[in-house]
Amino acid sequence: MHILASKLSKTILILLVGGALAACSAPDETETAISTDAPAFNTSLDVTAIMNLVLEPASDILWDSGGWVLDASGYEELYPTTDEGWDYVRAQAAVVVESGNMLALPGRAEDNDAWMIYAEGLSEAGVLAMEAAASHNEEDFFQAGAQLYSVCTACHQAYNPDILDRFDDED
Repeated sequence: MHILASKLSKTILILLVGGALAACSAPDETETAISTDAPAFNTSLDVTAIMNLVLEPASDILWDSGGWVLDASGYEELYPTTDEGWDYVRAQAAVVVESGNMLALPGRAEDNDAWMIYAEGLSEAGVLAMEAAASHNEEDFFQAGAQLYSVCTACHQAYNPDILDRFDDED
């Protein structure tokens, strides 16, 4: 019985050592190719297209849905008044969140410095707007819109000042 236990112990030891060595060995070519290849993203839409077709429409909806207007015709609140309205602006805020992610993708990001900070700030403002819309919190929704405006303005000043100059020329 002692001989059987000894042989069993040696067999287990050999299997453990062999398994440890196999785990430490270099991966085969298939594993290496999979782990070192960067994911492929479809970045055929350039930054201008994302701005014009995705981000700007969603941002405009957020800005047009928060705050109030006081003019000759009186005072008007712009906030949604129904659950469906809040759901709609929440969905637009999600577009803003994902726009920040899209702008940070390789092939779109201008650099790994301020551009990435602005892209993250864009997503953060969108998350704040989503949370405010989910809770129907008008003040937080307004503040999220202000944060979104600040991020957009700062990014445009750094990367495309012509956009800001275009608005100055309209006066």
